[in-house]
Amino acid sequence: MGSRECGQITSHSEPGPGDGGRTGSWRVLRPVINLDACIPSRRKVESCFICWLYCPDGVITRTIPPSIDYEYCKGCGICAEECPTKAITMVEETSFALEEK
Repeated sequence: MGSRECGQITSHSEPGPGDGGRTGSWRVLRPVINLDACIPSRRKVESCFICWLYCPDGVITRTIPPSIDYEYCKGCGICAEECPTKAITMVEETSFALEEK
């Protein structure tokens, strides 16, 4: 048997909002960011962004402060689970329905 070199294979594609259409209407729980507890917002430096990294829909921005595109967010809660400071809480969507009318 011969030997061969194996290179590292990586994907060059990135997920983006809208890959699955506007799915925010499916949401039962909405992630809400407490900017006082959010590390990038509090320190005013690009750090942490674990919520951005783990978001399967790619709807959290990597800006200071981070924001969530609710038109595409499905409300899965992964961002809230992974946040090291628990700055993201999941709130029932019905509490926002009355405010938006």
